[in-house]
Amino acid sequence: MSEAKAETATTKTAPRAKIRAPRINDESRPFWEATTRGELLVKHCTACGENHYFPRTFCPFCFSDATEWLKCSGRGTIYTYSVTRRGEPYAIAYVTLEEGPTMLTNLIDCDFDKLAIGQAVKVKFVDTGEGSALPFFVPG
Repeated sequence: MSEAKAETATTKTAPRAKIRAPRINDESRPFWEATTRGELLVKHCTACGENHYFPRTFCPFCFSDATEWLKCSGRGTIYTYSVTRRGEPYAIAYVTLEEGPTMLTNLIDCDFDKLAIGQAVKVKFVDTGEGSALPFFVPG
């Protein structure tokens, strides 16, 4: 079983708010199914060799439809982040994955005052309770 297996968790992103399940369509279904198994996927274009996120059929770099799913390590670095302290504090970030793409996400289970650009992070899947999990990131 993957160390990053989806788990139900209380997050520092919005502990009083229910974490809502994403809207799933045929194009994104493999991505969301993988999150429930604790796997993070991006799309890889076999025409130009670029990886991209958010998963979509056509490559945003060369517009080819020759794309396939690529399993990621789940590790990356913080490209930039912002902490909102009005109401319950939460942190959003752009995380650049080891595989290249940058994704918008939440940083959870951490001291927001110790976050830094360039900091190593790893994915943590949080179960929505509705048959899917969301990829958030924690320091590590």
